[in-house]
Amino acid sequence: MHRLLTALLISSLLTWGAQAQFKLPPMDKSPLDVSYCPNGYPVLKIQDKITDPLVARVVYSRPQKNGRVIFGELVEYGKVWRMGANEATEIEFYKNARINGKKVRKGRYTMYCIPYADKWTLIINKETDTWGAFKYDEKKDLMRIDLPVQKQADILDAFVMAFDKSVTGYTLVIAWDDINISLPLSF
Repeated sequence: MHRLLTALLISSLLTWGAQAQFKLPPMDKSPLDVSYCPNGYPVLKIQDKITDPLVARVVYSRPQKNGRVIFGELVEYGKVWRMGANEATEIEFYKNARINGKKVRKGRYTMYCIPYADKWTLIINKETDTWGAFKYDEKKDLMRIDLPVQKQADILDAFVMAFDKSVTGYTLVIAWDDINISLPLSF
């Protein structure tokens, strides 16, 4: 009995000591966010208010402007950008989609873009689970599409992506600072 109690005590102390050494990572300045298509899908699901099926979602990090010049400086023109912060932005289609008339099979993809002052070249890439655009591989591109930059009156401090219902399906609106772009999607 004495050996059993000693063994339990030692085991407990070792477990406690290992847990006491674990330190949580610091809070991320650019929190992870998810946009669903249709908007609010998980909440609608638990409220039994779903009228449209889940067709896509975007997982991205939300960097903040914090008084910085964004486009042309922080996000350089003519260079591949991960469309957010931290991990590269990912889009998941729950059914086959059409982008610019081209079929995209259901599945998970990474989204990048090459921003310019007047347009963004949006890239859908087959590589997933990557940080930033440091290992971006053009050979894994599924498609590229040029989208015009639109100026907006409101200045957004946080980068945002959201789906908007349209006549032909949905539009993924991507906005930050004083600009936005719109990616038309159909299912």
